[in-house]
Amino acid sequence: MSNRFRIASLVYMMTNAVLFGIGMVSIMTIPALARNAMDWVPMAVIASFVLAAPIAWWIAPRLRARYWRHRDGDVISGPSTATDNP
Repeated sequence: MSNRFRIASLVYMMTNAVLFGIGMVSIMTIPALARNAMDWVPMAVIASFVLAAPIAWWIAPRLRARYWRHRDGDVISGPSTATDNP
């Protein structure tokens, strides 16, 4: 089992929860959708399950330390302190 799959499976649960929350808030706050909430809620559940997988797979490599190792610094973290150049 690859590290990317392991990380993606952990991220999947969080991504699924966020997508479900966005869907539920949208359904409950938009009056046209709230009138037919019994139809829209199951669609939001299915959509969150389906969409969370590719999003988690896309996020997973970015959570690995190796991905950020040889990057230049930015405004927040400052310049890189790596000693790659002699």
